[in-house]
Amino acid sequence: MQATHDLARRVRLFIMDVDGVLTNGTIFITAQGEELKGFNTLDGHGLRMLQSTGVKLAIITGRAAACVDKRARDLGIDYYYAGIQDKRAAFAELCAKAGVTAEQCAYVGDDVVDLPVMRRVALAIAVPESPSVVRQNAHYVTGASGGRGAVREACELIMQAQGTLDGLMAGYLS
Repeated sequence: MQATHDLARRVRLFIMDVDGVLTNGTIFITAQGEELKGFNTLDGHGLRMLQSTGVKLAIITGRAAACVDKRARDLGIDYYYAGIQDKRAAFAELCAKAGVTAEQCAYVGDDVVDLPVMRRVALAIAVPESPSVVRQNAHYVTGASGGRGAVREACELIMQAQGTLDGLMAGYLS
């Protein structure tokens, strides 16, 4: 765990996939073609807390959906890439825009399409439902499932490693 904390201490940009990470991976499509997803409020608050410590937030997702656009806006996500087929290219562009190196990034993924980014960042995180090859390429596998607190757990891991979690929690406990 110490090695994971050492990696987490470097993180200045926290990047996530959506389906299977911010959601449980289930996609509902209405008869009119509208895509619906369920998001966990614990994850959302964890992202807001992490962002309040100065860590920037980003999404790189293969699907484009209006509900994700809205969730990203509501959460104040700093960088949002939707409908991305080549996550490696989007990651390179994102690092340039954010002014960070790969060694200052964490990425949470759940499937093989996330491996090109996971294998480049300082801290690669997978959810437990991920295929074994994804879990094997992660520095950390969350105990919580995708869409059920995995992102919150990752945020708290980073804040704990960076020494910011206790101060944030003190504000809630006073």
